[in-house]
Amino acid sequence: MTRELKPFLNEEGLLTAYPAKRKMQIRALFYLAQKFESGRFYTEKEVNQLLMNWHTFSDWAMLRRDLCDLGFLGREGDGSAYWLKETQPDPAAFGLS
Repeated sequence: MTRELKPFLNEEGLLTAYPAKRKMQIRALFYLAQKFESGRFYTEKEVNQLLMNWHTFSDWAMLRRDLCDLGFLGREGDGSAYWLKETQPDPAAFGLS
């Protein structure tokens, strides 16, 4: 899935832009979700920092929201903890192969 994202990644593997097409956005979210450790709980600040470390366009809040809304990350109702969900979304559910 990273191959398709190549136009959106710099030489260091940082996402340089959030793709306009939804399918490419989903690919970007799969890529970013891989940066989280399974079984670890993160504070909102830690999630934001991790996302800042992996993109260059300074919209970690949108990325965090999309990761949660589409089922990549779980979140406590009060936002006190985030985690990588054990079962990640199925790419086929988004029309990806």
